[in-house]
Amino acid sequence: MIELLRQAPLLSGLNADQLGRVVRNAAAVHLDEGQWLFSQGDPSRHFYFLHKGQVRLFRLSPEGTEKIIEIVAPGQTFAEALMFLNAPRYPVCAAALEPAELIGIDARAFAAMLRESVDTCFVVMGALSQRLRALVGEIDDLTLHGAKSRVARYILCHVAQGQSSLDLDVPKGILASRLSVKPETFSRVIKQLTLDHVISIQGAHVVIEDHAGLAAIAELERDAELRSRPCEVLTRGS
Repeated sequence: MIELLRQAPLLSGLNADQLGRVVRNAAAVHLDEGQWLFSQGDPSRHFYFLHKGQVRLFRLSPEGTEKIIEIVAPGQTFAEALMFLNAPRYPVCAAALEPAELIGIDARAFAAMLRESVDTCFVVMGALSQRLRALVGEIDDLTLHGAKSRVARYILCHVAQGQSSLDLDVPKGILASRLSVKPETFSRVIKQLTLDHVISIQGAHVVIEDHAGLAAIAELERDAELRSRPCEVLTRGS
């Protein structure tokens, strides 16, 4: 378990003894597809490291409408910032998009360890600051760019360097919610990009036919600008 946790940016700077303490206060968690991990408003006693699968973090409106806040990918942690609050409660719901393997970390024990080492506090604060920077970038995307630009940015961000295609690894309705567009708007944007020969799509497989054109739609000055920003800007939150 120590080697798994070392993969998380939040935990990678801990020494072996500290990681051992984390493991002693941690437990493996398995979720089936669709199974909930916690609900909005539940007391927050643990934060989580995702080893396998995908987890969606979302809020429910009083009418029951679901808004995706984050799609957590393997190697990421979530709900960790809550450990610094008094009597914290989860501000979102969490459920598995597919069968998932997680490690639940005792937040109170972890916070107690941080109080013993200023250096460790700065390591953790650095990781959380990176997350905050990503969230600020996401706010820019949502407020300064339209639906078409957001979809184009998502595609460009998720294409591996040197490649021109990708497989959408989440349902389109979930992805639309994550990008703060309506499902019908997402479908309309994809159709228009296809008609304009910017992309082609078959099922969940997307091929970029006009990389420069897609970058222009994404409103990027240059492709390197996107590569320099964390992909979690378009996929994370918490």
